[in-house]
Amino acid sequence: MSHNNRRAFLADVGNAMLAAGIGTHLAAELGASTAWADEDVDRLTFGSNESLVAQMQETPPEKLLPQLVQQLNSGTSLTELLGAGALANARSFGGQDYIGFHTFMALCPAGEMARELPEREAALPVLKVLYRNAGRMQATGGREHEVLHPVSPSEGPHDNEKLHAAERAGDMEGSERIFAAMMQEGALNAYNQLQPLVEDEEDVHRVVLAWRAWDTLDLTGPEHAHTLLRQSVRYCVDVEKRRKERGWGTSAIRDILPKLLDQYHLIGRPLGTRMADDAWIASFSETIYSGTRSEAAEAAAAALAEGFSAAAIGEAISLAATKLVLFDPGREEKYASAEKPPGCVHGDSVGVHASDAASAWRSIAAVCNPRNAVASLIVAASHTAGQGSRQPKEPNDKGVDLAGLSGLEPARLLGELDTAIRTNDQARACAIVRCYGANDAAARPLLDKLLQHSVRADGALHAEKYYRTASTEFARTRPAFRWQHLTALARVVASESGHTAPGMDESRRLLGLTAET
Repeated sequence: MSHNNRRAFLADVGNAMLAAGIGTHLAAELGASTAWADEDVDRLTFGSNESLVAQMQETPPEKLLPQLVQQLNSGTSLTELLGAGALANARSFGGQDYIGFHTFMALCPAGEMARELPEREAALPVLKVLYRNAGRMQATGGREHEVLHPVSPSEGPHDNEKLHAAERAGDMEGSERIFAAMMQEGALNAYNQLQPLVEDEEDVHRVVLAWRAWDTLDLTGPEHAHTLLRQSVRYCVDVEKRRKERGWGTSAIRDILPKLLDQYHLIGRPLGTRMADDAWIASFSETIYSGTRSEAAEAAAAALAEGFSAAAIGEAISLAATKLVLFDPGREEKYASAEKPPGCVHGDSVGVHASDAASAWRSIAAVCNPRNAVASLIVAASHTAGQGSRQPKEPNDKGVDLAGLSGLEPARLLGELDTAIRTNDQARACAIVRCYGANDAAARPLLDKLLQHSVRADGALHAEKYYRTASTEFARTRPAFRWQHLTALARVVASESGHTAPGMDESRRLLGLTAET
């Protein structure tokens, strides 16, 4: 061994020992290389972000919180922390861990929540989700069990049919290589090529992961698009492989969607711009809510063929999903747990899942090409439908006595709402928001109240996502119907109240905030 090679070898050993002792993120800050012998080709790294990403993966959540607050105080932005958390999550789980991908999907909503909070409280939802992120990465082995690794693009021409065939064959390596080649033609091109895979199943996690992966580019920057978007490819392939192994059938939408696209001549035509009045929105929403999946899919296809705008069709689908929250009878005793007691509607309830999915389908339709826009809305309609027949005929707050509420000033109603939420009175919380909306009061104070409770609550992995879903849909729904979204949000917030998120009390202490009452 030459003197130079021997010196390099000893330096590598020393750096490896340093990294093992103090952690690779700190070793990197000290200028030591943290590459192991086989990491040059097999390890996915993130350049200048690597130190912070590694810190997220290596540090137990209770130790990570004070470090993150110290970084915030030193000038690191919340966006930088969220972006690093997203890359750490993607590298660790690759879209293939239940708690992992739920946590990934909560990162962007946490950032949006932060922007709505007073400056001194803005870090709370971010720290909340990053605490969960670190906990799950530690529980699954951290950097020792990373899922994402570098992938080489495949050779030859690449189109969606080739990607789709590889995914349906359960070919993970082939799908990854084809998608990597598609990424060379731009992120939006690859995202459009990805959508037929997402449309193969009516699965809330499949579509919300696909949307949040795109949305998260605002946190990480476009240079990390491949890392984020390939999670959806892996999710779809993983589901297909498990479906085959367990002998499960395929979703009917695989046959229904191409049939409707052809029957209604929806390929190759521009999106419609026909405006819909309130009566049409109400009627179409009821069609989706009360119909079967196939009926709803065909209704959406017919509306698209008639030239109705994607915004109008998506608005009606979203309202149908929200009705599932408002009419939900609540969790049955046999499915209850300490975190999700009987009668609750938070977490993975039918309405919350339907609403998150409908909002994601709408969002994908807004950024993709016309073919994927119409396909997304057809699948969204099918995904939302077929569930209303199992629900009561009246909303959960039908029997609430409104005496003493309808005449109250908005500030008093907000006080009543706070009490209803803290006592888990879902019906009264809904009734109060209906009264608030009927008074044409300003939405922001009400949203602030619901936001505060959503930040505090654990929410069984859904508090951040559903707050963002409801507030987004409120903003893009016409005045005649928009308050239904906040009424549903109030119900979910009242349902999840009392279960404080892990790390929340410590985060408040580190930020110098007073204890909550």
